[in-house]
Parts: sequence; structure tokens; C-alpha cells
Amino acid sequence: MTETEDFPQSPQVEPQPSAADPDLTRHDAILRIPVTVQVVLGSAKMPVAHLMKLGRGAVVALDQRVGEPVNVVVNGRIVARGEVVVVDEDNSRFGVSLTEIVGSSDADAFN
Repeated sequence: MTETEDFPQSPQVEPQPSAADPDLTRHDAILRIPVTVQVVLGSAKMPVAHLMKLGRGAVVALDQRVGEPVNVVVNGRIVARGEVVVVDEDNSRFGVSLTEIVGSSDADAFN
């Protein structure tokens, strides 16, 4: 699930520069840098021969079980874990409810 542009934008609070904090104007440019956010449901390893035989309706079993937390990855680095949730009333979209923010030592394990 790597959809980023289709999701509604969350309200953004623009930092207001003040004479007391001139660093806010310097950080504003950094805060506007776009990043790629991915939610990793799991993975699977298989030989290329098996991959070539997959067709419509084939099921690929992932290494994660139902109910286990999914990884939230930003620019290739795990930053959080969470649970998959339904975010629309018509059950047409998924989201992630964050349950854990990952420290830098845990984040390197994904790479």
C-alpha cells in the first residue's frame, strides 16, 4: 500500500515566524520537503520460476499474520508500527493507526 496522493491531506499548521524564534523561518523550508510514506503489510520470498507462474486470482502468502503490526516506512526507514484500520464510512479506504514510534536502532533493521 503505497498510496500517498489519493489520501486527503491532513490539516497543516503553518509555523508562524516570530522575532523570538528566527529558526522557524529556516526550518519552514525543511518542513515542506515531500517524503514517500509506505505501509508494509509483509513480504514473501519465492523463486522466479514460481513468480512467473502467478496469474490472476493467485494468492501470495506474506510473512506477517493477521493482527500483527504493520511497518510504516518513510524514505526506506521504519519510523513507526501500527494497525490497519478502515478510514471511510463506506469501507473503501484503509489507514494505519500508529501504535509505536520506532527508535533509530530499530529503524535500521529494515535496511
